[in-house]
Amino acid sequence: MIPNIAPGNPATKIAGGTASPERLASVTESLGLDKSVWEQVVDAFTSTATLDFGDAFTRSGSVTSLVSDALWNSTKLVAFSLLLMLPLSVLGGLIAAYKKDSLIDRLIVNIGASLAAVPDFVFGVFFLALLAVPFEFFRVNADAGDGASVFTQMRYMLLPAFAVLFVYFGYIARITRASVITVLDADYTRTAFMKGLSTREVFTKHVMRNALLPTVAVMSTQLGYLFGGMVALEQIYNYPGLGRLIFDAQRSADFPLLRGGVICVALIYMFATLFADLLIAWMNPRARLSLGED
Repeated sequence: MIPNIAPGNPATKIAGGTASPERLASVTESLGLDKSVWEQVVDAFTSTATLDFGDAFTRSGSVTSLVSDALWNSTKLVAFSLLLMLPLSVLGGLIAAYKKDSLIDRLIVNIGASLAAVPDFVFGVFFLALLAVPFEFFRVNADAGDGASVFTQMRYMLLPAFAVLFVYFGYIARITRASVITVLDADYTRTAFMKGLSTREVFTKHVMRNALLPTVAVMSTQLGYLFGGMVALEQIYNYPGLGRLIFDAQRSADFPLLRGGVICVALIYMFATLFADLLIAWMNPRARLSLGED
């Protein structure tokens, strides 16, 4: 219902500001905008239930195909960003916890907190000026185009992935640090050390699996943002992702495309949360035991 009360008439934008009343009425009828708001709401529910959103108003092709293309582009960018961000952030949290209250610990925590306070698009502009302009290796356009190799696509997506890394490093590192410190103080960890296990064995067999549970839960809630919320980064680097698609659909009052993009992001949130719950149950024997008892 929100697009119907928002300013902007897609029929006027498609037909043109100088279109005749007859032409405007014809476009309005072809788009189904002559129906009442409640009829449009019923159509929206029907299309959502069947995942058939029809054709876009302002682009050629079906909404499903347009959203699928944008989703695939976002998946590549998110996967590459996670590939850089998760190992470094978790490693930073582990080091900070192991070196608790040391200079290294304070540096990781304070630098991470400072980086997390800066919006991702600020880092995007900063990297453009600092890296993309003086160095030819870095690209101002994150889209390598069709047919590019995997390494070429990674090279083009490097700067927006750096922006995601800088924003999330401190957040994930602090969560990992707090969890590791809690696990290190647990009785079973002290028992493992007293049995003569090395630090590496204690961390790999006892600490990591339990300490990463909060990190998994937090990252599942952030996947929806990474897919649909990086609008500014996608605009800065001219990347055809899902967030940019939703933004363009809202700006052009393309109701079916806007609805399809928003539903896609909602499904990502749902499945990411479900996957995180299943992964936490697999990582935590107590959760599996409680599920079995239920």
